[in-house]
Amino acid sequence: MNQVAVSPEVLRQFHQLAEEMHRPEAEIINEALAGYLAADRHYVEVLRQRIAAADRGEFASDAEVNDFFTEHRT
Repeated sequence: MNQVAVSPEVLRQFHQLAEEMHRPEAEIINEALAGYLAADRHYVEVLRQRIAAADRGEFASDAEVNDFFTEHRT
């Protein structure tokens, strides 16, 4: 099994959380990693879908772009 270098501060936070939750540290770490991977996989899939749409020439209209920037202007 490969080892991963984790900063002492991150390990300390995992240790503290495990103690507070009365759960094994390895369980907390595995849940955190699984959640990260699931979110990252979802992000990559959304990017793939958007790239495929762009490759098909499916872009937002000028009106949609203007509406977006009007709505999100600060």
